[in-house]
Amino acid sequence: MDAQQLIETWAINNRINLYLLDGIEAENLTDVLTSKGRDVANQFAHIHNVRLMWLKVALPAELDGLAKIENDQPIDKGLLAASLTRSGESITRLLEQAVENGGKVKGFKPHVRAFVGYLIAHDAHHRSQAIIALKQSGHKLDQKTGYGIWEWGSR
Repeated sequence: MDAQQLIETWAINNRINLYLLDGIEAENLTDVLTSKGRDVANQFAHIHNVRLMWLKVALPAELDGLAKIENDQPIDKGLLAASLTRSGESITRLLEQAVENGGKVKGFKPHVRAFVGYLIAHDAHHRSQAIIALKQSGHKLDQKTGYGIWEWGSR
């Protein structure tokens, strides 16, 4: 297993999250899917909070300095970007530890490669939820950002 490629894949995914967040107007963070659910800001907050859940199980020392984003607190792009950056870095350290531990992630089966796949699938699902909420609210992403989330070779 090429551990560096695995970790870089995770880092690209996190940069894609931040790229998308950057392409969203601050006033549109409150957009919600027509079927209800989380608003755009809370889609990103949920991504961060799930990372904290995994850190609590698999590498609790990395929780130091990280805080859950609560539903009732004010959420802005600065908070989201800082939280996603920091939790993304902590997940990187979790992945590094898992690689050193023979590919095992505490509390997750079967192995670290599947864990990275799980995390990326989870993030992508919530990115899509945010994008659909924006579109349904009349705030479709600009083309550059819409296509840019697929440019993994340059992110």
